[in-house]
Amino acid sequence: MSATVSRAPHTVPRARRRRTGSWLRGIAITVVTLVFALPLVWMFAAAFKTNVQVTDPSAGLWFRPTLDNFRSIVEAGQIVRSMGNSLLVGVVSTVLSAVIAVPAAWAVGRFNMHRTGSLILVARIVPAISLLVPWYYLFARMGLVGSYTVLVLSHMFVSVPLIMWIMISFFAGLPVELEEAARTDGLSAFGAFWRISLPLAAPGTATASLLAFVFSWNNFMFALVFADDRTQTVPVTLFNFISYASTDWGGLMAAATLITVPVVLAAVLGQKYLVAGLTSGATKG
Repeated sequence: MSATVSRAPHTVPRARRRRTGSWLRGIAITVVTLVFALPLVWMFAAAFKTNVQVTDPSAGLWFRPTLDNFRSIVEAGQIVRSMGNSLLVGVVSTVLSAVIAVPAAWAVGRFNMHRTGSLILVARIVPAISLLVPWYYLFARMGLVGSYTVLVLSHMFVSVPLIMWIMISFFAGLPVELEEAARTDGLSAFGAFWRISLPLAAPGTATASLLAFVFSWNNFMFALVFADDRTQTVPVTLFNFISYASTDWGGLMAAATLITVPVVLAAVLGQKYLVAGLTSGATKG
């Protein structure tokens, strides 16, 4: 007696639909990636073109590259100085914001300070441009306009609520039993935070700090109002390539390429912490 093996009637169509869905997802991801990557590719290519080639649609990606744009902006010196200013302001404001915001976020998340959390949300949604006039008046009376101090303080106004808002949910998702066990062993509340919660929150802290640094690096409005020629940051320097009569497209694209590299490197090097930080705080328990 011979037994015949028959396939389930829905196996083949289901596998075919699965393969079709996989192909469609791959095509959609490719299209979205190309849409977002195309401006960066154009910017990178334009950095190695002359101004005539940049405005010539027929040049495309087939052209003879030149380093004159990079050479001219480096010899001018302003882009190098402004990148140093942005790095200084970004690092200092991010570190100070993290020192203030991370313990505060732990306290809010651990002790259920809902009103404080609501105030942080209000600070996040208040437009910073509405504070520029009173800030400028206050800082001018204190003699701080044009200094690094005023840039650090203004960036901290945004970075502190940003880091707190990210870290509150992260600390709320950590098991409270770990801190209770540490308190039982004789540690104080802050000691349990320093020895237990803070190391566990390293991915979230790295994520929040990276986002705060990117905000500081890209911020244009505060630097335009509060900085001078000595403390000018990279967004304002890029703006100076645009004049009423003409625009130095080659120099602008070369400068934009240079200032994009540090942020991209920071994102690539911190990708592990960035992904872990964005996903770990999403679940509780």
